[in-house]
Amino acid sequence: MSLSRRTATRSVRALGVTAASAALALSAAGSAIACEIGDFSATAACDGAKGVITVTDKDASGVPAEVTVFLENNNADVRQVGTAQTVEGSAKGVTVSFAEDWEPNAVYRVHINAVKNGKELVNADIKPLLTAPAKACKADDTSTPSGTPSDTPSDTPSDTPSEPADTDSPAPSESSSDNGATPGPVSNDVSPAAQESNLAETGAGSNTGLIAGIAALLVVLGGGAVFFGMRRRGSGNR
Repeated sequence: MSLSRRTATRSVRALGVTAASAALALSAAGSAIACEIGDFSATAACDGAKGVITVTDKDASGVPAEVTVFLENNNADVRQVGTAQTVEGSAKGVTVSFAEDWEPNAVYRVHINAVKNGKELVNADIKPLLTAPAKACKADDTSTPSGTPSDTPSDTPSDTPSEPADTDSPAPSESSSDNGATPGPVSNDVSPAAQESNLAETGAGSNTGLIAGIAALLVVLGGGAVFFGMRRRGSGNR
């Protein structure tokens, strides 16, 4: 083989090796930026008192991907959460959110479907399945004004004044007895005791005869004393 033919053969081989190396490099670079399921992640979090499921796409190639979320129960789809959304990722990450009032420890399946130039690049679920937190969402404490009174009663006195004491009740009469008994209502009817007292004052009571007898006896005794005194004075004058 002549020197010129050998030189030409070596040149062709060198070009072939260079072309092959370039093809491998391009292939590796293309694989590095191709869309794949590992570029996607999902989380369940709270937005105030409402739940939300967020899916992040870190595909640097920016291939459009359709994201669909399903609620799972015993490895079966119960329902679809909202509607499917399309995301075009970036190296920093692009997110899409699904409003979902998830229950604690609820399980969700997030499916990714990415197609570029008619070629399906991704058609898979994010692994592992998404599990919601064990604690449900609740309203932010700062959303409630601090001046709003609590529903539970407190030990502080109420602002409403208590009802005043009943001042309409009459004061006890000065003629009431010392034992605190309240005098009864005044009646115009004369009691039996009052009638007996009136009869005693007028002489018609049961003691009137006794008093009259004693008075008569005193009169008789007085008259007798006067009579004997007169006789004694008469005997002395003789």
